[in-house]
Amino acid sequence: MTKHKIKAVLFDLDGTLLDTAADMGTALNQVLADEGREPVALEVAKTLASHGSRGLLEHAYGAEFHARKSELRKAFLMHYANAIAVQTKLFPGVDELLQQLNASKIAVAIVTNKPKALTEQLIPYYPELAAIDIRVSGDTLAVAKPHPDPILHASTALGLDARHCWYVGDAQRDIEAGRAAGMQTVLARYGYIGAEDYPENWAADYEIQQPLELLEHLHRYHI
Repeated sequence: MTKHKIKAVLFDLDGTLLDTAADMGTALNQVLADEGREPVALEVAKTLASHGSRGLLEHAYGAEFHARKSELRKAFLMHYANAIAVQTKLFPGVDELLQQLNASKIAVAIVTNKPKALTEQLIPYYPELAAIDIRVSGDTLAVAKPHPDPILHASTALGLDARHCWYVGDAQRDIEAGRAAGMQTVLARYGYIGAEDYPENWAADYEIQQPLELLEHLHRYHI
């Protein structure tokens, strides 16, 4: 892929900017506790968090999830919304990364598959993220990642050609969406990648082990 001067970085939310796994895992275990079921270890929940409520509930309930999807998802979202930012925190280095991007006149946006109601409930707890005006959620459009439209919607809102944007995420759908949108893609290896994932096959343009490593790639090629 031809490299273009970078003018914006678009980020996934869960597993990329925010470490939300503990609160999502707690919500899952509250659903299970309501039914007298055994909890899922939070370390296991962490590997599933990028797949949202569906991934967590499907792991816990197996085939039963599909028959009770609406009911279980409603219960999960209720518990999660009631304690959405108890243990959630920025990944180390995210605050400095955002400061450096701002200082370099690099625009920033968030593109997540999280429902808008939860995204907008969560973001205000973190001033560094609340300052990001362009936020596209999983239900902002009729489609969500891995479809490229949410990412293209964000780049259009920024007034930028997708070729001048990078997309950073920790899931296969993130890399697929970014590539389909015509952007350079960055895999956040520090995020929620499970043992059953094969990120080496996702064909991301770059990989980072922690947020601040993104600056090295940007300075080397584009700033």
